[in-house]
Amino acid sequence: MRSRNRFPRRHLALVALASGLLLGGLAQAQAPAKPAAAKAAAPAGPLAGQVVKMVRIDAQTGLLGPVGVSQLKGYQFFADKFSGAGNPAGVKFEVTGIDNKLSPTESLNALKAAIDQGVRYIIQGNGSSVALALSDAISKHNERNPGKEVIFLNDSAVDPDLTNSKCSYWHFRFDADTSMKMEAMSSFIGEQKDIKKVYILGQNYSHGVQVAKYAKETLARKRPDIQIVGEDLHPLAQTRDFAPYIAKIKAAGADTVITGNWGSDLSLLVKAANEGGFTGKFFTYYAGVTGTPTALGNNGAGRVYQIAYNHYNMGGQMDKWMSEFKTKYNDDFYTGSTIRIFETLGAAMAKAKSTDPVKVAAALEGIRVQSFNGEVEIRKADHQLQQPLYMTVWQKAGGKYPYSPENTGMTLVPLKEYPNYISSTPTSCQMKRPS
Repeated sequence: MRSRNRFPRRHLALVALASGLLLGGLAQAQAPAKPAAAKAAAPAGPLAGQVVKMVRIDAQTGLLGPVGVSQLKGYQFFADKFSGAGNPAGVKFEVTGIDNKLSPTESLNALKAAIDQGVRYIIQGNGSSVALALSDAISKHNERNPGKEVIFLNDSAVDPDLTNSKCSYWHFRFDADTSMKMEAMSSFIGEQKDIKKVYILGQNYSHGVQVAKYAKETLARKRPDIQIVGEDLHPLAQTRDFAPYIAKIKAAGADTVITGNWGSDLSLLVKAANEGGFTGKFFTYYAGVTGTPTALGNNGAGRVYQIAYNHYNMGGQMDKWMSEFKTKYNDDFYTGSTIRIFETLGAAMAKAKSTDPVKVAAALEGIRVQSFNGEVEIRKADHQLQQPLYMTVWQKAGGKYPYSPENTGMTLVPLKEYPNYISSTPTSCQMKRPS
């Protein structure tokens, strides 16, 4: 996610509108996709010719840097796909990135630099601690600087507090939060009668803490017979050898591990499990993210699961985009929230007939668009996107599910779809709206 602390001279455009697929009930199979609505857009929108500057503040160096670098490529790719006539407003988005080194302090410095250069749309995702700092800073900036308001577009930070106790009118989340994913994950685990002893392992920051909290709460409700035989938190992006943790997991007699780890913290964990002879199941949020497919290899077949809002075999237009992305960058696209940010922004700007963040924020509330897997909605109460979730499992690629991330010969095979009404969780947000 990181670029340098200055903006490239050539900005890459991004925008959005609705690409269609399917919504629907619980499904055991892959959902066919409809052609992207972007292709059917009018040749020019009401704001044609207007430029919207955006900055993504995220890590592009360090252990977790490869994740951010890959995601920034996704923004660059979809800049081309959804510019101008590719969105109902007709705007052109210029997107740059700043490397925040996964630091809240660095992120606040980057935010100030972006605002000073006239940027009014900030994107971030990796690290809920960073997201919480940015959300608070942006809310305070907007209160103190009427006429220079900023919108925060969150593509990956999943701490539920961001849309509950610490919700902000100016923050919009496009990923499913930890509680939403755990609601679906625990429903799936509840049906697996061979799971009896679970170990919870996570990164020692807000996300890891929340994963553990909701795992224990939901399993107690759905499978009270399951034993939680251990729980550990480790430093974020600092652990290079997970062998001691694997030893503890084995000693505890766990048959299953639940983890919210991502980036190197997941790929190195899986690597240690393979080398340490742990043959139990892993239930993850981010098995498909950069580096983890390679770490999994063939060893994770049939025992590594992922809960997420998209996967590598969505079908239709998404398959075409992913194939083109891989050809262009020799990399895998997996952060579908990138697409949804520009689908909803394009629709909101067309509705507001403006790129002014005050008017666009109002238009984003409650907005619905047809996305790559059906209709999604930004819930007005807390600005949390309501969307389907998928349980997938790591298996050999081929047949109906041919896409192979990192050329492993393996893929994430869809097992079950949890539609919006199942994956949704209530909110306690008491949002303070501008007068």
